[in-house]
Amino acid sequence: MKKTFLILISLVTGSICGLFAQEKLTLQEAIRLALEENYDIKLVANDLRIDENNVNIANAGMLPKITGDVSASAGIQNTTQTLLSGETRTSDGGHNSSQAYGANLDWTLFDGFRMFTRYDQLKENKKLGDAALKREVIATVYNVMSNYFSMAQQQQQLRSLKEAIDLSEFRLKTAENRYQIGRASKLEVLAARVDLNTDTTNLLRQQDTYRSTQIALNELLARDVNEQFSVTDSMSIRTDLQHEALAEQAAQHNPELQTAVINQRLAELNRKLVKGNRYPVVGISSSYTINRSSTELGFSTKSRGNNFNYAVGASLTIFNGFLQQRNEKNASIQVESAQISKEKAEKNIQANLRSAYQTYLVNLDLVNLEQKNLAIAKENMDITLDKFKLGSIAPLEFREAQRNYVDASARFTTAQYNAKIAEIELRQIAGILSPDY
Repeated sequence: MKKTFLILISLVTGSICGLFAQEKLTLQEAIRLALEENYDIKLVANDLRIDENNVNIANAGMLPKITGDVSASAGIQNTTQTLLSGETRTSDGGHNSSQAYGANLDWTLFDGFRMFTRYDQLKENKKLGDAALKREVIATVYNVMSNYFSMAQQQQQLRSLKEAIDLSEFRLKTAENRYQIGRASKLEVLAARVDLNTDTTNLLRQQDTYRSTQIALNELLARDVNEQFSVTDSMSIRTDLQHEALAEQAAQHNPELQTAVINQRLAELNRKLVKGNRYPVVGISSSYTINRSSTELGFSTKSRGNNFNYAVGASLTIFNGFLQQRNEKNASIQVESAQISKEKAEKNIQANLRSAYQTYLVNLDLVNLEQKNLAIAKENMDITLDKFKLGSIAPLEFREAQRNYVDASARFTTAQYNAKIAEIELRQIAGILSPDY
């Protein structure tokens, strides 16, 4: 039983050593891979490409439409003709044929300025695609950074738990030695072994959490989820972020607010498009056709013709059951709704920014506090360890100091992680969480 336990301990500690010996992935490299390979970004980028292709004057209806027509027909007829002179002409199995081909042009010259409005709509849709891509890029960068720093925090916790296991192993070995020379009871050995088992369990659970986060990050980077790697432990936290500056940046760069502004502009263009129906539609059309025909019986056995036709037309809806008035009212309501949505987005961003900034300040204070607590717990652990080696304190006091040190270390890494997440969340709301960070 003891041999099996020692093997388990060696496997756990060996996996920890292997963990930190893996290839190290930097944050910049992780973000680069995500922006190049992430599936969601690729899908949104393709949508943007479609929007860019749609920004075309022909798509807005400004250019003429030209079509070509070709037709051919043939037949066999049995025909008898009686002329005025009384002469009779007969054709059995006579062949006749005809061909026609030509080109047609249709061009709307004026449609109440709606073609120009449609072109403006296409450009605004492209801006909407830009905002969507920016939103997806920022969200992806945030998710990558969140998982990356989560792994960094967990690596620090793994080190602390490994250190706790080293202390528990030392305590167990000391208890066994004391028991062999008759200076400790069997209960002290058993208690030390139970505590070592507990520390090993905590380490195994932390390893599982670490591996799950690693898989999630691999998925974001669109690479093999079984890829093994480590990350940089250090978390440099910015302490100079100011709410006023972030609020100004959010008003200019937040993609959600940009989307609301573009949607308001689209609603205004739609109202303009509806009002354009009050104007007449003026257009021209023309065609050029070549005809060829032949028959074996008749006054004319062959004919040829070239025809050119053109026309100018205008149409105006005089009355359509007051639908125009209703459509304009609905379009104005949509403009009003878009304005309300924009104001709602502004208030929502302001509230989220204020809340996130408050969390950011609190976490900065917690980092400083937990750093001091960790230093105190470390000093207490060192003193307790020295006393334990001398046999001047009980194992229970040693275990309590050990637990306090591990807990303080976990709280400090958690405070660092929370502060870092609060920082990047502020930059995300402000719309300045760029790939370059």
